[in-house]
Amino acid sequence: MLADALRAAPAGVDESLALVDGLDDALTHGLARLDEERTAALEDLAAAFAGSPLADRVTDSVGKIIAGTVTDEHLLALAGARTALLGAVHDALLGSVDTALGRTRAAWEPGAAAEAAPGLLAGGRSWLRELAIAGWHGVDHELAAAGAQAVSALLADPAQRRLAVLLDGFAGELRAAAPVATLDRVPVRRWADLWTRGLLLSQDDFPAFEATPVSGRLLYLGVDLHEHPTVFQAQVHALLETGDEVRVVRTGVAAAKVDTITGPSAWRMLAGFPVFRAMVTGGTTAEIDGMALTPAGDLIWDEAKATPGDAADPITTARVRLGAATLPAIPPLDRHPTTLATPVLLDGFDVGGVTLPVDYDRLPAAGPLTPALADASTACLGLLRWDGRWSVQPLAVQATVKKKQVTVHSGEWAFGPTEAKAAKAEAAAGTAVDVLRERAGRLLRQ
Repeated sequence: MLADALRAAPAGVDESLALVDGLDDALTHGLARLDEERTAALEDLAAAFAGSPLADRVTDSVGKIIAGTVTDEHLLALAGARTALLGAVHDALLGSVDTALGRTRAAWEPGAAAEAAPGLLAGGRSWLRELAIAGWHGVDHELAAAGAQAVSALLADPAQRRLAVLLDGFAGELRAAAPVATLDRVPVRRWADLWTRGLLLSQDDFPAFEATPVSGRLLYLGVDLHEHPTVFQAQVHALLETGDEVRVVRTGVAAAKVDTITGPSAWRMLAGFPVFRAMVTGGTTAEIDGMALTPAGDLIWDEAKATPGDAADPITTARVRLGAATLPAIPPLDRHPTTLATPVLLDGFDVGGVTLPVDYDRLPAAGPLTPALADASTACLGLLRWDGRWSVQPLAVQATVKKKQVTVHSGEWAFGPTEAKAAKAEAAAGTAVDVLRERAGRLLRQ
């Protein structure tokens, strides 16, 4: 059945994405400059919601925007419609895989509305409205910088840190690209995604959810490494045993860095997390006590609440326990095709006659997994992803190397490379890390 889910997208996916593309194109050129083609795209969007709970709001908002009136309420309807379309695509794709694999997924339960200081969120909404009116092509240095005051106010409130960081990052991308009209290529989908999420998060009554403490045994599956010029993050996918219940969870740690620290040496930035690094290095379990878990399945890692456990091979863990584990609910804003990353164990990349592409671009420089090892693997534990088609990102593989079967996973170098050439390069780079850390400590002491 998995082959059927991988072979073709569910009905309506292409049509839904075409509607999103039409809206994104209108946002690119600006809602103040709608021509006949982009007007028709917005009208098609409104027609698609006929008979739905959003029908009246979307139809009214599209009509007013076409007539030249753009308010926060109208933009909220557009953002809601766009999120609903991408959420439907996400649910159709993930649902087909969950059904094929016989998996159970928890249902999402919305929380109460979050409280925010009066007027705190209005500044962000105002800037996002100006962006939508001007369009990405109309963004110059002045407009890109206009959100700075709103971001500063949001950063001062810890409860709004999520929105503040998103808007700050969005503004940074726009400033780096301004004037956008001179770009040969505009990241249309990405900027529309950031704009949509920012607009929804900046609503006064956006629902919040609370994490609850959990205790149990964490069985490591694999680590997805994210390296940015200024940040290094290790995000673990694991199974959490709490009594008789087994759940799929994620947890991660991150650290700031400079762009000269790359590859295996980036692990040195996570020196403050020895239990976490031991888990990802040796494929060991971890015992957790009172660590916070969100309804979305994100375990908020607290090194003080974790102790090392026994050794556990991740591929064996997946083979024995993954199929019966309960998968987490998906929050509304995360219901997007590009966020699909569900753990799966494959015995080869040919699934019922469907050849599943390997996402080589996601193989980390900070780990030992290589395209050659992935191609030679007899078993692969990875993340099933979708970007117009299904692909797999390997997290751990079993392969035959020099006539011996080995298991290689992406976190093996958390305490340093075991391969001689990589170890020598890391040692040289690590000296720079130590020097930078010492200099930073000296500045803080002054």
